[in-house]
Amino acid sequence: MQDAILSISGLSKQYATGFQALKNVNLEIRHGEIFALLGPNGAGKTTLISIACGIVNASAGRVTVAGHDTVADYRAARSLIGLVPQELTTDAFETVWNATSFSRGLFGKKANPAHVEKVLKSLSLWDKKDSMIRTLSGGMKRRLLIAKALSHEPQLLFLDEPTAGVDVELRREMWKLVRSLRDTGVTVVLTTHYIDEAEEMADRIGVISKGEIILVEDKAELMRKLGKKQLTLQLAQPLAQLPDGLAGRSLELSKGGNALTYTYDAKSEHSGIAELLQALDAAGVAFKDLQTEQSSLEDIFISLVHREQSA
Repeated sequence: MQDAILSISGLSKQYATGFQALKNVNLEIRHGEIFALLGPNGAGKTTLISIACGIVNASAGRVTVAGHDTVADYRAARSLIGLVPQELTTDAFETVWNATSFSRGLFGKKANPAHVEKVLKSLSLWDKKDSMIRTLSGGMKRRLLIAKALSHEPQLLFLDEPTAGVDVELRREMWKLVRSLRDTGVTVVLTTHYIDEAEEMADRIGVISKGEIILVEDKAELMRKLGKKQLTLQLAQPLAQLPDGLAGRSLELSKGGNALTYTYDAKSEHSGIAELLQALDAAGVAFKDLQTEQSSLEDIFISLVHREQSA
C-alpha cells in the first residue's frame, strides 16, 4: 500500500514461557487515518504496539514506519512515533512544562517553546504548565501523557487504551482531541475495548483475538456487511407459540409472547418483510406497532470474537 505510514508483516511474538502473544500479524495503517484495534484483554493489543514502538523485540516479522525499519533504522523510525501508554507513569515532582520539554529533548529535537506551548494549550494544560505533576487530576495526567507523546512532533501516534478508567465526560473530550489531531495530519492508532470509542472515532477497525488479526475493515463497510437488522412487532394479543404458518422464518417470540422479532440481512435488497406481513395476516396474528433496529458494532465484535474462539 503506497500511502501506508505503518507496515507490519509476518509479525509474531513468543515469550520465554512459551506463550505466543502474536501470530503472523499483517497490518497496514494509512496516512492520516484513525485506526482502532479492538480486542478483549490479553488479545495482544499492547504487545503489538510495544513491538511497533521498539519497546519489545519480535520473534519474527518486520515493522516499518514511513519506510524506516524499526530494528535496522530504529532512531529514524522511533522519531516518527508518539506513544501514550496505559499506565500513568510520570515524574510526580516535575512540572508540566519541564516534563513536556524534556520529552522533546529525548528525541534529539531542539528546544521549541512555541511548539510546547501550542501542545499544552491544545490539551487545556497551559494554565497548569508550572504545576507539579503530583498535583494534577487523573484526567490531566492522562492529557499530559499525550502532550509528552506529541512534544517531538510525531507523524504516528499510538494511544493504548486512552480512556481506560476515565469518566464519560473526559472520554468525550479525549475523542474530540483525537479527531483534532487527525485533522492536523497525525495518524492515530488506538487500542480499546470500549466499542463505542471505535464506533465514534475510527475510520477503520481491526479486530484481534488470541494474537491474530481476524478482521480489518472500513468501519462503515463493516457495519454494512455484518450488521443485522431486526424488526420487532408488538402483538395485539400474546402468543404461546409460533403458528405453524410462520415456521421456517427467522422469527422468534420475545417479551413473554407479546412481541415477534424478525432478523434479516441489512445489506440484502430483499428483506422478506412484505411476505412476513402477509403470512402474519394469513395466520390471523395482529400487531399494534413495529420498529426496526440495526446491530451495533458491539454486537458485531462479540459475534466475531465468539466465532473465532469456538473455531
